[in-house]
Amino acid sequence: MVKRWLPWVLKGVLSVGLIWFVFNKVDINSAWDQAKTLDPLMLAVALGLGVIQVLLGAGRWWLVLKALKAAFSPVQAFVVFYIGICFSIITPVAGDAIRMWKTRRSGLSLATSVNSVMLERIITILGLVLLVAATQPLLLARAPNIPGSWVFPLLSLVGIAGIVFISQLDRLPQSLHRWRIVRGLAHLAGDTRRLFRHPGWSGGTLAVAVIGHANLSLEAYALARGLGLNVDLLDCLVLVPPVILLMTLPISIAGLGLRETAMVTAFGYVGVESHSALVLSLLFGFTNIASALPGGLIWLLSAEHPRPDEIERMEHAAEDGFDDQPEAASEKT
Repeated sequence: MVKRWLPWVLKGVLSVGLIWFVFNKVDINSAWDQAKTLDPLMLAVALGLGVIQVLLGAGRWWLVLKALKAAFSPVQAFVVFYIGICFSIITPVAGDAIRMWKTRRSGLSLATSVNSVMLERIITILGLVLLVAATQPLLLARAPNIPGSWVFPLLSLVGIAGIVFISQLDRLPQSLHRWRIVRGLAHLAGDTRRLFRHPGWSGGTLAVAVIGHANLSLEAYALARGLGLNVDLLDCLVLVPPVILLMTLPISIAGLGLRETAMVTAFGYVGVESHSALVLSLLFGFTNIASALPGGLIWLLSAEHPRPDEIERMEHAAEDGFDDQPEAASEKT
């Protein structure tokens, strides 16, 4: 019980602490006045871009499934991904577990169900890191005082090396394969090679991931325009991806508090006042939540719903191994 709840408690403390810190830095009255100036048309545009983001995410995952030769249609991928996005409002782990459970119930093997979600996550983060590294010269030209210019190029190299490392995990000594986690990693290694050895699948998935991150930047730009902020599209393209990357760190509840702190800090480098950046951050979170909520309706209308213990098993599937698919990973490549 302590192991289950302690991470949530620590994340909650951090989220509350960051929110308290940010809200104490801004003028709340000025923030409210700023929020009331929002153009409803630009809000509608941002919500539309949020729905497009779901489509891009579903397409990205479907490409991974196709690379793994999974019998899963684009419509199935969209429906299941949308449901997962809704559950990700609480925590990405819950959304991923729902996707794994739904694909498993659709007839895919446990290994394919788990690995497709894991690889989609990996390539999404890699695309984000590469985008941030590629736009860093533009960022430094716009805000030369930003520290840590070496971080994202280094992360790009680490990300690529990490994928190479994962793809070789089935080379571990056979004596270790008695452990479930090692067998699971062997399956993941084989699927990683299957995806990345074919440039059409890996390149296409990575391209869709980068487009998705650029779409989120465009969503933030629409909200900034709606608030009348003095920022251009290039500002959002170079500032929003690092914020999203920080939000992927599993140290707060759904990025709450972390997003606001990062957004206020990032946009402060281009002259946006803290109360305006806070409003932009809150609206950015609101539009993404609102865009994800239809997935909950799809979930309610679906015929099958997992028990809590089934979701918990899926959350730990990567650690437990994939004994329902006994063939060696090397035979899958």
